[in-house]
Amino acid sequence: MAEKTAAVSQPRDYPLLVEKDVQIPLRDGTFLYGDVFRPDGGAERFPVIMNTGPYQKDKVWVPPASVEEKPNPYMNWETANPLWWCPRGYALLRVDSRGSGKSPGQSEPSSYQEAVDAYDCIEWVARQPWCTGNVGALGISYHANFQWRVAGLQPPSLKAMIPWEGRADLYRDQVYHGGIFAVGFISNWHTAQTAHHLLGKPRSYNPDSFHNDLLWQYMSHDLDSEFWRMISARWDRITVPLYSVGNWGGFSLHLRGNTEGYMCAASKHKKLRIHTGSHFHPFHSEEGRLDQLRFLDYWLKGIDTGIMDEPPVKLEIRTGGSTRPYAFRFENEWPIARTQWTKMFLKIDREPTGDANVAEGELATALPQKAGKLTYAASSGSHGHAGHSGVSFETAPMAADTEVTGPLVLNLWVSSTSEDADIFATIRNIGLDGKDVCEVGQRGDPVACVTKGWLRASHRKLDAKKSLPYRPYHAHDERWWLKAGEIVECQVEIWPTSMVFEKGHKLRLDITPCDGVGTQHFTHYSADYNAGAENTIYAGGEKASYLLLPVVPPKIS
Repeated sequence: MAEKTAAVSQPRDYPLLVEKDVQIPLRDGTFLYGDVFRPDGGAERFPVIMNTGPYQKDKVWVPPASVEEKPNPYMNWETANPLWWCPRGYALLRVDSRGSGKSPGQSEPSSYQEAVDAYDCIEWVARQPWCTGNVGALGISYHANFQWRVAGLQPPSLKAMIPWEGRADLYRDQVYHGGIFAVGFISNWHTAQTAHHLLGKPRSYNPDSFHNDLLWQYMSHDLDSEFWRMISARWDRITVPLYSVGNWGGFSLHLRGNTEGYMCAASKHKKLRIHTGSHFHPFHSEEGRLDQLRFLDYWLKGIDTGIMDEPPVKLEIRTGGSTRPYAFRFENEWPIARTQWTKMFLKIDREPTGDANVAEGELATALPQKAGKLTYAASSGSHGHAGHSGVSFETAPMAADTEVTGPLVLNLWVSSTSEDADIFATIRNIGLDGKDVCEVGQRGDPVACVTKGWLRASHRKLDAKKSLPYRPYHAHDERWWLKAGEIVECQVEIWPTSMVFEKGHKLRLDITPCDGVGTQHFTHYSADYNAGAENTIYAGGEKASYLLLPVVPPKIS
């Protein structure tokens, strides 16, 4: 379906007004500092795009030369560019969240207090004489996550939101993947990202800002609880029109939040878009900005851009190995209604060889009648690093191009000689040459991985009310320890993906006790109970271990 693009705000020759370090009063008597960028339209009023976060509103971001938007003095990490939006009749408000940048107080990233402060900022800017009273939110990553949290508080002036690649459930999306502590990203972010912005010049005028125990709080709350629910999205309270935007490459941080947001938010008007590329290139592309503009024009200015007439789901369908964007396709729902949910049963027919390039088993459409098992070390090195870890299963070469688009599930029977077992599942696209077909990762580099899933066996308890046949929802509220030799059934949530496996290609499933190929910097804590232990996978007969694939046939015209 062709997009209607004529009816959008066109750039006008407005002078740019920049107001730095504006004090924004909060309900508790304190204040934050914000920067306002707005067109000088005399008595004309404008809607506002608002952001708040810990990355310093004043810090200039210089994009790589490959980014379509070119550098200017007002570019800021993961936020909208004033020189593009203000000529189109929008004002921008960037706020240093409490205890960051120039704003006083103690830094509380991703906190409930931060959401309350964002509510106050939205209502403050809506009252300004140059504002129409309509406020939208747009931004990447952290600047997307705050949207989920503040939307649950329902500020009256928030009329639309575009959480662009934004985690929503802090426990499941970011800190504890399947109950396994995602130490690589969260520790790096806390020190290299947050501290980087707090320990420079801001430290000189706000010495108490970084006096928080964020990492300790995260580690000490290793089960889901009210602690996490207070700082995560409340789907039943999010009613504002939303455009949830994900990235197929964001399978270790943001993507789950975007698909869950689309499925679960109470909003009557919502759309889902999932693209490829780095973490920031699509946001600053002309195509991406046009989508943003069409949505905000509709909800903040009342312009019929045609975007709400289009099917609600827009997916970039990956066909394998491209460094450039693929073609988008519209769908009417997520997951796609015509999906053929296909069980690929694990078939064990050989012992591990120690060769990372040779699969130990098959993925077959028929349940093997003969039971089998594979035992592997729970503490060896990972694929792509020193040694070979875990076991792999492969499909036969695809008889025809086969599209897999949607969420996946690994249903696995497993035992361990230890009290627990970590299950890392990696989906790979193996080409005709026997090598990985790589995709563009979040950092713009090639990644030998289609998607991933994780589960600590002691966290296998499901929330029956929230689980779906294609997306298990783990409660994470208690531990079910393993007994020596006890065989248990685990349902591993594998994050959504889209990939057309070309004719002759194979889908490979790696099951490892630690991080495998395509992990990048999203590494996980390797538990000490793994040392010297062995894990065993069971398949066939009464132990039907399988991978549930969302196979999508072509649309019928």
